[in-house]
Amino acid sequence: MQTIENKNFESERSLYNLTNGLIKNCTFSGEEDGESALKECREIYVKNCKFELRYPLWHTKNFSIDNCQFADTARAPIWYCKNGKINNTKIQSIKSVRECKNIDIFNCEISSSEFGWKTTSININDSSIEGEYLFFDSSNININNLNQKGKYSFQYIKNLKIDNSYLDTKDAFWHSKNVVVKNSTLKGEYLAWYSQNATFINCTIIGTQPFCYCKNLKLVNCKMVDCDLAFEYSSVNADINGSILSVKNVKSGIVKASSIKKIINENSVIKCNAKIIQDTKL
Repeated sequence: MQTIENKNFESERSLYNLTNGLIKNCTFSGEEDGESALKECREIYVKNCKFELRYPLWHTKNFSIDNCQFADTARAPIWYCKNGKINNTKIQSIKSVRECKNIDIFNCEISSSEFGWKTTSININDSSIEGEYLFFDSSNININNLNQKGKYSFQYIKNLKIDNSYLDTKDAFWHSKNVVVKNSTLKGEYLAWYSQNATFINCTIIGTQPFCYCKNLKLVNCKMVDCDLAFEYSSVNADINGSILSVKNVKSGIVKASSIKKIINENSVIKCNAKIIQDTKL
Protein backbone atom coordinates (compact mmCIF):
# COMPACT_ATOMS: atom_id res chain seq x y z
CA MET A 1 0.00 0.00 0.00
CA GLN A 2 1.26 3.44 -0.94
CA THR A 3 1.40 5.90 1.96
CA ILE A 4 0.99 9.65 1.46
CA GLU A 5 1.60 11.58 4.66
CA ASN A 6 2.01 15.14 5.96
CA LYS A 7 1.48 16.88 2.62
CA ASN A 8 -0.72 19.66 1.27
CA PHE A 9 -2.50 19.43 -2.08
CA GLU A 10 -4.04 22.41 -3.87
CA SER A 11 -4.11 21.49 -7.56
CA GLU A 12 -7.02 20.00 -9.50
CA ARG A 13 -7.30 16.18 -9.36
CA SER A 14 -4.15 16.04 -7.27
CA LEU A 15 -4.55 12.35 -6.38
CA TYR A 16 -6.76 11.30 -9.27
CA ASN A 17 -7.27 7.53 -9.68
CA LEU A 18 -5.16 6.65 -6.66
CA THR A 19 -5.49 2.93 -5.91
CA ASN A 20 -4.63 1.10 -2.69
CA GLY A 21 -3.34 4.09 -0.78
CA LEU A 22 -3.20 5.48 2.74
CA ILE A 23 -3.60 9.26 2.95
CA LYS A 24 -2.66 10.47 6.41
CA ASN A 25 -2.30 13.88 8.08
CA CYS A 26 -2.77 15.74 4.81
CA THR A 27 -4.58 18.95 3.91
CA PHE A 28 -6.33 19.89 0.70
CA SER A 29 -6.15 23.67 0.53
CA GLY A 30 -4.46 26.52 -1.28
CA GLU A 31 -4.62 29.39 -3.74
CA GLU A 32 -4.87 27.12 -6.78
CA ASP A 33 -8.33 26.11 -5.51
CA GLY A 34 -8.10 22.76 -7.28
CA GLU A 35 -11.18 20.58 -7.23
CA SER A 36 -11.79 16.81 -7.32
CA ALA A 37 -8.67 15.81 -5.39
CA LEU A 38 -9.66 12.17 -4.86
CA LYS A 39 -11.81 11.53 -7.90
CA GLU A 40 -12.03 7.98 -9.30
CA CYS A 41 -9.97 6.47 -6.47
CA ARG A 42 -10.12 2.83 -5.31
CA GLU A 43 -9.21 1.12 -2.05
CA ILE A 44 -8.14 4.26 -0.21
CA TYR A 45 -7.87 5.00 3.50
CA VAL A 46 -8.05 8.64 4.54
CA LYS A 47 -7.05 9.49 8.13
CA ASN A 48 -6.63 12.76 10.03
CA CYS A 49 -7.02 14.91 6.92
CA LYS A 50 -8.63 18.30 6.33
CA PHE A 51 -10.47 19.19 3.15
CA GLU A 52 -11.11 22.80 2.11
CA LEU A 53 -11.48 22.44 -1.67
CA ARG A 54 -14.51 21.49 -3.77
CA TYR A 55 -15.68 18.01 -4.75
CA PRO A 56 -12.99 16.05 -2.91
CA LEU A 57 -14.38 12.52 -3.37
CA TRP A 58 -16.36 11.69 -6.51
CA HIS A 59 -16.77 8.26 -8.14
CA THR A 60 -14.64 6.70 -5.41
CA LYS A 61 -15.08 3.04 -4.42
CA ASN A 62 -14.05 0.99 -1.39
CA PHE A 63 -12.89 3.79 0.87
CA SER A 64 -12.54 4.64 4.54
CA ILE A 65 -12.57 8.14 6.06
CA ASP A 66 -11.51 8.42 9.69
CA ASN A 67 -11.12 11.47 11.93
CA CYS A 68 -11.28 13.98 9.09
CA GLN A 69 -12.77 17.44 8.55
CA PHE A 70 -14.66 18.75 5.55
CA ALA A 71 -14.91 22.55 5.76
CA ASP A 72 -17.83 24.50 4.30
CA THR A 73 -15.61 25.37 1.33
CA ALA A 74 -15.24 21.66 0.50
CA ARG A 75 -18.50 21.89 -1.38
CA ALA A 76 -20.36 18.75 -2.43
CA PRO A 77 -18.02 16.05 -1.09
CA ILE A 78 -18.68 12.34 -1.56
CA TRP A 79 -20.79 12.00 -4.72
CA TYR A 80 -21.39 8.85 -6.78
CA CYS A 81 -19.35 6.80 -4.30
CA LYS A 82 -19.78 3.15 -3.30
CA ASN A 83 -18.76 0.95 -0.38
CA GLY A 84 -17.46 3.49 2.10
CA LYS A 85 -17.05 3.98 5.84
CA ILE A 86 -17.04 7.44 7.44
CA ASN A 87 -16.03 7.49 11.10
CA ASN A 88 -15.44 10.19 13.72
CA THR A 89 -15.59 12.89 11.06
CA LYS A 90 -16.93 16.45 10.92
CA ILE A 91 -18.67 17.51 7.72
CA GLN A 92 -19.68 21.15 7.25
CA SER A 93 -20.12 21.03 3.48
CA ILE A 94 -23.38 21.58 1.63
CA LYS A 95 -24.79 18.75 -0.51
CA SER A 96 -22.71 15.98 0.99
CA VAL A 97 -23.12 12.28 0.15
CA ARG A 98 -25.14 12.35 -3.09
CA GLU A 99 -26.18 9.35 -5.18
CA CYS A 100 -24.03 7.00 -3.11
CA LYS A 101 -24.48 3.32 -2.26
CA ASN A 102 -23.41 1.18 0.70
CA ILE A 103 -22.11 3.87 3.06
CA ASP A 104 -21.65 3.41 6.84
CA ILE A 105 -21.48 6.53 9.01
CA PHE A 106 -20.36 6.29 12.65
CA ASN A 107 -19.89 8.95 15.31
CA CYS A 108 -19.99 11.88 12.90
CA GLU A 109 -21.02 15.52 13.29
CA ILE A 110 -22.66 16.76 10.12
CA SER A 111 -23.97 20.19 9.14
CA SER A 112 -25.06 19.91 5.53
CA SER A 113 -28.14 21.12 3.71
CA GLU A 114 -29.40 18.66 1.11
CA PHE A 115 -27.47 15.78 2.67
CA GLY A 116 -27.85 12.25 1.35
CA TRP A 117 -29.96 12.85 -1.76
CA LYS A 118 -30.80 9.85 -3.94
CA THR A 119 -28.65 7.48 -1.87
CA THR A 120 -29.30 3.82 -1.14
CA SER A 121 -28.18 1.36 1.52
CA ILE A 122 -26.89 3.86 4.11
CA ASN A 123 -26.33 3.11 7.81
CA ILE A 124 -25.95 5.90 10.39
CA ASN A 125 -25.01 5.31 14.04
CA ASP A 126 -24.28 7.62 17.00
CA SER A 127 -24.20 10.82 14.97
CA SER A 128 -25.75 14.27 14.60
CA ILE A 129 -27.02 15.92 11.42
CA GLU A 130 -28.25 19.48 10.90
CA GLY A 131 -29.62 20.65 7.57
CA GLU A 132 -32.62 20.91 5.27
CA TYR A 133 -33.94 18.21 2.93
CA LEU A 134 -32.13 15.32 4.58
CA PHE A 135 -32.16 12.10 2.49
CA PHE A 136 -34.47 13.36 -0.23
CA ASP A 137 -35.63 10.55 -2.54
CA SER A 138 -33.38 7.92 -0.93
CA SER A 139 -33.96 4.27 -0.02
CA ASN A 140 -32.87 1.50 2.34
CA ILE A 141 -31.66 3.73 5.19
CA ASN A 142 -30.98 2.43 8.72
CA ILE A 143 -30.47 4.93 11.54
CA ASN A 144 -29.67 4.41 15.22
CA ASN A 145 -29.01 7.09 17.84
CA LEU A 146 -29.24 10.15 15.63
CA ASN A 147 -29.74 13.72 16.84
CA GLN A 148 -31.19 15.54 13.87
CA LYS A 149 -32.34 19.11 13.28
CA GLY A 150 -33.69 20.68 10.11
CA LYS A 151 -36.69 20.92 7.81
CA TYR A 152 -38.21 18.78 5.07
CA SER A 153 -36.41 15.61 6.12
CA PHE A 154 -36.88 12.15 4.60
CA GLN A 155 -39.20 13.26 1.81
CA TYR A 156 -39.97 10.68 -0.90
CA ILE A 157 -37.88 8.14 0.99
CA LYS A 158 -38.46 4.38 0.80
CA ASN A 159 -37.57 1.65 3.29
CA LEU A 160 -36.35 3.67 6.27
CA LYS A 161 -35.73 2.40 9.82
CA ILE A 162 -34.99 4.73 12.73
CA ASP A 163 -34.37 3.75 16.37
CA ASN A 164 -33.42 5.58 19.56
CA SER A 165 -33.24 9.03 17.93
CA TYR A 166 -34.33 12.64 18.39
CA LEU A 167 -35.65 14.39 15.28
CA ASP A 168 -36.47 18.11 15.34
CA THR A 169 -37.85 18.62 11.86
CA LYS A 170 -41.00 19.94 10.22
CA ASP A 171 -42.58 18.40 7.13
CA ALA A 172 -40.74 15.12 7.70
CA PHE A 173 -41.55 11.87 5.89
CA TRP A 174 -43.75 13.49 3.23
CA HIS A 175 -44.64 11.01 0.47
CA SER A 176 -42.52 8.37 2.22
CA LYS A 177 -43.09 4.63 1.89
CA ASN A 178 -42.31 1.85 4.34
CA VAL A 179 -40.99 3.84 7.30
CA VAL A 180 -40.54 2.32 10.79
CA VAL A 181 -39.56 4.58 13.71
CA LYS A 182 -39.02 3.14 17.22
CA ASN A 183 -38.18 4.55 20.65
CA SER A 184 -37.74 8.08 19.33
CA THR A 185 -38.95 11.65 19.74
CA LEU A 186 -40.22 13.53 16.69
CA LYS A 187 -40.73 17.26 17.07
CA GLY A 188 -42.13 19.33 14.21
CA GLU A 189 -45.16 20.42 12.27
CA TYR A 190 -47.07 18.49 9.59
CA LEU A 191 -45.46 15.13 10.19
CA ALA A 192 -45.66 12.39 7.56
CA TRP A 193 -48.31 13.82 5.24
CA TYR A 194 -49.06 11.60 2.21
CA SER A 195 -47.01 8.73 3.64
CA GLN A 196 -47.72 5.05 2.97
CA ASN A 197 -47.06 2.19 5.38
CA ALA A 198 -45.49 4.29 8.13
CA THR A 199 -45.22 2.76 11.61
CA PHE A 200 -44.26 4.52 14.84
CA ILE A 201 -43.61 2.41 17.96
CA ASN A 202 -42.95 3.79 21.47
CA CYS A 203 -42.49 7.30 20.09
CA THR A 204 -43.31 10.80 21.30
CA ILE A 205 -44.88 13.00 18.63
CA ILE A 206 -44.77 16.78 19.19
CA GLY A 207 -46.38 19.43 16.97
CA THR A 208 -49.43 20.57 15.06
CA GLN A 209 -51.35 18.71 12.34
CA PRO A 210 -49.49 15.41 12.17
CA PHE A 211 -50.34 12.44 9.95
CA CYS A 212 -52.73 13.79 7.32
CA TYR A 213 -53.56 12.04 4.04
CA CYS A 214 -51.72 8.92 5.22
CA LYS A 215 -52.34 5.38 4.01
CA ASN A 216 -51.93 2.40 6.34
CA LEU A 217 -50.52 4.46 9.22
CA LYS A 218 -49.78 2.70 12.52
CA LEU A 219 -48.96 4.15 15.92
CA VAL A 220 -48.20 1.71 18.75
CA ASN A 221 -47.90 2.92 22.35
CA CYS A 222 -47.07 6.47 21.30
CA LYS A 223 -47.53 9.82 23.03
CA MET A 224 -48.81 12.92 21.26
CA VAL A 225 -47.90 16.34 22.68
CA ASP A 226 -49.45 19.58 21.38
CA CYS A 227 -50.93 17.62 18.48
CA ASP A 228 -54.09 19.14 17.05
CA LEU A 229 -56.06 18.47 13.85
CA ALA A 230 -54.42 15.06 13.60
CA PHE A 231 -55.11 12.26 11.11
CA GLU A 232 -57.18 14.24 8.60
CA TYR A 233 -58.18 11.97 5.69
CA SER A 234 -55.90 9.19 6.90
CA SER A 235 -56.40 5.44 7.23
CA VAL A 236 -54.89 4.76 10.62
CA ASN A 237 -54.59 2.33 13.51
CA ALA A 238 -53.38 4.44 16.44
CA ASP A 239 -52.87 3.39 20.06
CA ILE A 240 -52.02 6.58 21.95
CA ASN A 241 -50.73 6.52 25.51
CA GLY A 242 -52.23 9.77 26.78
CA SER A 243 -54.35 12.52 25.29
CA ILE A 244 -54.67 14.24 21.91
CA LEU A 245 -55.69 17.87 21.52
CA SER A 246 -57.90 17.16 18.51
CA VAL A 247 -58.49 14.80 15.61
CA LYS A 248 -60.19 15.84 12.39
CA ASN A 249 -62.06 13.91 9.69
CA VAL A 250 -60.24 10.61 10.12
CA LYS A 251 -60.92 8.58 7.00
CA SER A 252 -60.83 5.00 8.34
CA GLY A 253 -59.43 2.72 11.01
CA ILE A 254 -59.23 3.22 14.76
CA VAL A 255 -57.82 5.98 16.95
CA LYS A 256 -57.60 5.12 20.67
CA ALA A 257 -56.41 7.51 23.37
CA SER A 258 -57.05 8.14 27.06
CA SER A 259 -58.71 11.41 26.05
CA ILE A 260 -59.31 13.48 22.95
CA LYS A 261 -60.18 17.05 23.75
CA LYS A 262 -61.91 17.72 20.45
CA ILE A 263 -63.25 15.42 17.76
CA ILE A 264 -63.97 17.30 14.53
CA ASN A 265 -66.23 15.79 11.89
CA GLU A 266 -67.22 18.58 9.55
CA ASN A 267 -66.79 19.87 6.00
CA SER A 268 -65.28 16.58 4.87
CA VAL A 269 -64.78 16.14 1.14
CA ILE A 270 -64.65 12.31 1.46
CA LYS A 271 -66.50 9.75 3.53
CA CYS A 272 -64.94 9.41 6.98
CA ASN A 273 -65.97 6.52 9.23
CA ALA A 274 -63.02 5.82 11.55
CA LYS A 275 -63.69 4.69 15.10
CA ILE A 276 -62.57 7.21 17.72
CA ILE A 277 -62.24 5.58 21.15
CA GLN A 278 -61.46 7.29 24.43
CA ASP A 279 -60.27 4.93 27.15
CA THR A 280 -58.96 6.32 30.44
CA LYS A 281 -57.00 3.11 31.01
CA LEU A 282 -54.60 4.00 28.21
